[in-house]
Amino acid sequence: MIRARQLQKQYGRFQAVFPLDLDVHDGEVFGFLGPNGAGKTTTIRMLSGILPPTAGTVHIDGVDLDAEPVEAKRRVGYIPDRPYLYEKLTAREFLQFVGGIYGMDRATIREEGDRLLAGHDLVDFADQLIEGFSHGMKQRLTLSAALLHRPRLLIVDEPMVGLDPAGARQIKNDLRAIAAEGRTVFLSTHSLDVAQEVCDRLAIIHKGTVVALGSFEELRSGNRADAKDLEEVFLRILAEESAGPAPQRFLDQA
Repeated sequence: MIRARQLQKQYGRFQAVFPLDLDVHDGEVFGFLGPNGAGKTTTIRMLSGILPPTAGTVHIDGVDLDAEPVEAKRRVGYIPDRPYLYEKLTAREFLQFVGGIYGMDRATIREEGDRLLAGHDLVDFADQLIEGFSHGMKQRLTLSAALLHRPRLLIVDEPMVGLDPAGARQIKNDLRAIAAEGRTVFLSTHSLDVAQEVCDRLAIIHKGTVVALGSFEELRSGNRADAKDLEEVFLRILAEESAGPAPQRFLDQA
């Protein structure tokens, strides 16, 4: 579903993301983890087509993101860590707006939108202004909007922020249900318990480079076999990487 090769990003002399190769498969929930400043959001923005890479290529569902950006983006639903909603619209009006961006006809938007609103317990609020929604309701509406055009890939950045346990449980169930349909979820989160519960495989990025990749059990193998959970594995990996030579993130001037 995602095939990235030698993907990197520089801001002037600062190397935010070093060349990385990444393969994310159909029908999996893929976790993308790392401390603040590691390069997670920069990588996500490159994968979603929001930010152009300095070098490298990205294919989404076999489509070259650079050569065919519109077609590639049609296959992606993206939820940023701080999604923006037009709060003077109703939920149904907002979905009509989003569907129009993707060129969907109004009847299809209405049919698919009503299905998503019902599935996310929002159908009774469909004609109310978004400004009156709780945080959890806004999160569920954002997810509905991202899924409206039935993307093959859903990229989600920190979906659990501010959710109560019931809201978090519903989002986790939704992510697994999407993967069960054969679609793919690319999930970035600091909630390591959530990542351990819902992700099939995980990548850990640190100081701009991917330092670990695999299932939880694969990451826990070897000298980390006694680690009790993903949090402990994650912290050990970061400690191991910090003990070694750090990559040179500020490049020498020519």
